[in-house]
Amino acid sequence: MEADANRRRFKFSTTHRVGFSDTDAQGIVYYGRYLPYFDRARVEYHRSLGLLGLEVGREGNEFVMRALTVEYHAPAVFDDLIEVYVRMARIGRTSATYELAAYRARDDVLLVTASQTLVLVDLQERQAVPIPESYRETIRAFEGESLEE
Repeated sequence: MEADANRRRFKFSTTHRVGFSDTDAQGIVYYGRYLPYFDRARVEYHRSLGLLGLEVGREGNEFVMRALTVEYHAPAVFDDLIEVYVRMARIGRTSATYELAAYRARDDVLLVTASQTLVLVDLQERQAVPIPESYRETIRAFEGESLEE
């Protein structure tokens, strides 16, 4: 998929500068370092929507990672500026699936794509719980018709 067409699906992005500690012996970003980049981008996505720190249903409910798929397309190196795009692609009764894409800013190359599914869990009971309608409405209003429900 062409870079511009892929990016049009996203309404939010944030940037991250590659640190020296992010690179491996070959001088490229170690594959596992993209996961913290994606976590930070997802947090910024929530912050931009006013959802950061919001009690999700009630105290003791949190989203936890259920599934993660990552595909690596091209390498990044120390000091590269990376733009990470985030969107919620699907929101179900108890889970939400995010799509992420990281591009190198200097030449617009797609580096990594990922899909993350998180489940809202009552941490004490260790059971999935429904995502509150207020949360869903905020996501719906932002993502629009591209959101699968």
